[in-house]
Amino acid sequence: MRGLRGIADVYMKTDNTALAIQYYNKARVVAEDMDDLKVELKDLYQEMALAYEKSGNYSDAFSYQSRYSVIKDTLYNIESRKKLNQIQFDFELSKKEVEINLKEARIKSERQVRLGLTGGLVLILIIAFIIYRNSLQKTRINKILDKQKAQIEHLLLNILPREVAYELQTSGNSKPRHFDEVSILFTDFKGFTSIADKLSPGELVEDLNECFIEFDSIIEKYNLEKIKTIGDSYMCAGNIPSRDPNHAYKIVKAALEIQAFIEKYNLRRIDKRLEPWEIRIGLHVGPVVAGVVGKKKYAYDIWGSAVNIASRMESNGTPGKVNISASTYELIKNRFDCTHRGKLKVKNLSDLDMYYVENEKTQTDMPELSDVSKEELPLLRP
Repeated sequence: MRGLRGIADVYMKTDNTALAIQYYNKARVVAEDMDDLKVELKDLYQEMALAYEKSGNYSDAFSYQSRYSVIKDTLYNIESRKKLNQIQFDFELSKKEVEINLKEARIKSERQVRLGLTGGLVLILIIAFIIYRNSLQKTRINKILDKQKAQIEHLLLNILPREVAYELQTSGNSKPRHFDEVSILFTDFKGFTSIADKLSPGELVEDLNECFIEFDSIIEKYNLEKIKTIGDSYMCAGNIPSRDPNHAYKIVKAALEIQAFIEKYNLRRIDKRLEPWEIRIGLHVGPVVAGVVGKKKYAYDIWGSAVNIASRMESNGTPGKVNISASTYELIKNRFDCTHRGKLKVKNLSDLDMYYVENEKTQTDMPELSDVSKEELPLLRP
């Protein structure tokens, strides 16, 4: 495989991209059949993206840049889990060292006491010094253990919701749960494929990353749960896994803030003479089943017809508008001005009522929101 990559690299240096791509593909076939070559496969995907980009084939360039991003994330997660296991091992080892040190100090202190009163005041001073030194050592080790615990929690919470991570830590598994009322948000960029063809893979991933980082900040602000991203599509949900009576209000607020961000983002793109990104946003509220999927690489996901309807709300929406279902409208109609679109035909579903959210109402006599915050569960109890 390395020999084929080497030949391809030589052709790239001589600007013979056609032959370079041919040998890169031969190397790719070999690498994809061997699990122990994932690191080299990652570099190979990046080289193929550059080769296709240089040849003017931006569609294949974007495809291999996407493969590069996926395998890079996979390798990162594998490395994170190795680090997590190592930190856990160091955590247990440090605890044992503390116990051994304290036990040795106690034995030493008792032995010195048994020497009798001969040493008198000198012996008392020695014991006091030993206790003080061990106290400092214990304090120092506890700080190290606290830091390691925080690192473990951070790694877990980057992968799973707090409640699910706590359940896995305490019981070793997490059972799927049914939720009667969950708010679901989908976003998607209109004409993304044509936009992708006009940008290099690096530029495309950088632009998407900027948008999704801002989306993450917005949903975190409203205590929503990010589910996943699929290409240029972003999905999150409210009222899971912790109950939140204000979930529908919060997810609509988040949708409007995402829309406002994209409008400002497009102003900057227009100033740079770049094509604006048109976003569609769809919302639905309904029952789902939620849980952890996978054995080696955990992922928290949701299933049910409500997810499909939320996706249809997005695909049947209009760029620059927040399109919601009738069930969502019934929960938020007292707080937002909405425009009824009527019943629209939806693929593989019956005709559905849809509404556009226009803006938040400003009347002072609106009902108060429930002041309920999510319960903070501890992780890794000592």
